[in-house]
Amino acid sequence: MINKLITKIRKTNAPIVVGLDPMLSYIPRHIQDKAFAEYGETLEGAAEAIWQYNKGIVDATCDLIPAVKPQIAMYEQFGIPGLMAYKKTVDYCKSKDLVVIGDIKRGDIGSTSAAYAVGHLGKVQVGSKSYAGFGEDFATVNPYLGSDGVKPFIEVCKEEKKGLFILVKTSNPSSGEFQDRIIDGRPLYEWVGEKVAQWGEDHMGDEYSYIGAVVGATYPEMGKILRKVMPKTFILVPGYGAQGGKGADLVHFFNEDGLGAIVNSSRGIIAAYKQEKYASFGELAYADASRQAVKNMIEDISGALNNR
Repeated sequence: MINKLITKIRKTNAPIVVGLDPMLSYIPRHIQDKAFAEYGETLEGAAEAIWQYNKGIVDATCDLIPAVKPQIAMYEQFGIPGLMAYKKTVDYCKSKDLVVIGDIKRGDIGSTSAAYAVGHLGKVQVGSKSYAGFGEDFATVNPYLGSDGVKPFIEVCKEEKKGLFILVKTSNPSSGEFQDRIIDGRPLYEWVGEKVAQWGEDHMGDEYSYIGAVVGATYPEMGKILRKVMPKTFILVPGYGAQGGKGADLVHFFNEDGLGAIVNSSRGIIAAYKQEKYASFGELAYADASRQAVKNMIEDISGALNNR
């Protein structure tokens, strides 16, 4: 699957991923009203609004981008109907030939970790038949329980030819409370990055490993270090736009071949119409605003890479 992701990045010339992280406050009134008219102000109504909102954004941007990253928590808050909207979103994105990164941030041990891996990336056996649960192409994984929590995911990825993005240095302000702690002379995130690179050595695609890393755009100097620690690791970079990252901050996440990283923007794209810059589109054309935000992001990152 890492080979497909790279192929699509090259085809679109867009090393970006759209984070499908919907909140009801992002969803235009006309979409909410229609969903509530059919299902009431219920969890089912909220899930329908989320699904229709996502569909509009995907339809408007799918020709420009290689991948999407739905954040499962934004769906789980609406219970089972929300998870059904998540599954519909995953399936619809795959029907558009987009690579789907399930932002699930799972991490446990033994059979529990294996069950998470099977549910999101593999197939579960039911009698004589097997079924894909959610069916994403990649999943995000928290490594802080050690190899016991990661290896079951790697095993499923080997079977299904899928991939992982493992949390190494996250974009949130308090990440340094643990991740920056000095252990034997080096910050913890470097040790984690080194381990991710080791896992990846045994699980290579044509050019990069299918064991990737998550490194926040808000820490470009740390990204520069980690790029050297993990030369064959593809880096998922959150924190662009709404969290403060911009194209000029991101060049160190990429290798000289122009590959090696994919940059995520969530509300900066999906709620673009709420920004002053795109206000002229209005609520009814929210998806067109998202399309323009994608174009601007591609231009920003491409310009930074060309000028480094």
